Amino acid sequence: MPAQDDVRENQLVDLFNLERPADRVRHGVDAVLEVDGQTVEFELKSVTTGKSAMSTVRDLGRDHIEKWRGKHWIVAFYTNGVLKHCHYLSPDDMAPWIDDIWQYIKPDFDISDVAPKLTKIDAMYEVLEKKDVYTLDDAKRLQKKQYSVAKYVELQDVAGGYSAARMFEIFQDRMGYIMRRGSTLNNPTLLPLPVRCRKMQCGYSPLDQNQYRGRRNR
Repeated sequence: MPAQDDVRENQLVDLFNLERPADRVRHGVDAVLEVDGQTVEFELKSVTTGKSAMSTVRDLGRDHIEKWRGKHWIVAFYTNGVLKHCHYLSPDDMAPWIDDIWQYIKPDFDISDVAPKLTKIDAMYEVLEKKDVYTLDDAKRLQKKQYSVAKYVELQDVAGGYSAARMFEIFQDRMGYIMRRGSTLNNPTLLPLPVRCRKMQCGYSPLDQNQYRGRRNR
């Protein structure tokens, strides 16, 4: 429920004197804290008490792993819609769980990187008929809405469209995309929380200066 998530995130931002990034986008940085001229990035999560685990994200992939490394986490616990308490987890607290998730999905992403490079152009001819020049419609049959209009135009390398070599690059790119989509992990859960996490007092910064100096973003 995105609307409820936004309300809860805004509540945490207010409680812990955080700020929203100026260029915040969906799936970006949830909140930041300025400490000694450094910008500390936060991931904000919430749990309804009585549930067995905390949901993280749908279709977790390599981009989420990269996003989470170095983040500080605040996990809020709600009962009947009322905030009861929060826990803070540093990047060091979260690292073992993030590393475990990455090691689980990494082989699949490695396959998605390697397999398109090993594919021969004959595989493309099984999908698209063999031509000297492929049209924009041919390219869109493969990539659909994954490319912008500008990118479709930019990739055209011959009059009237795309050479077989260029279309094969588009074909390989589509293969990798499909395989990466199939390599994501659906909503891995986190609970019990790591034993080192700390219960927080609402209304105060989640970091004091000594904590921060020992746990800078990596």
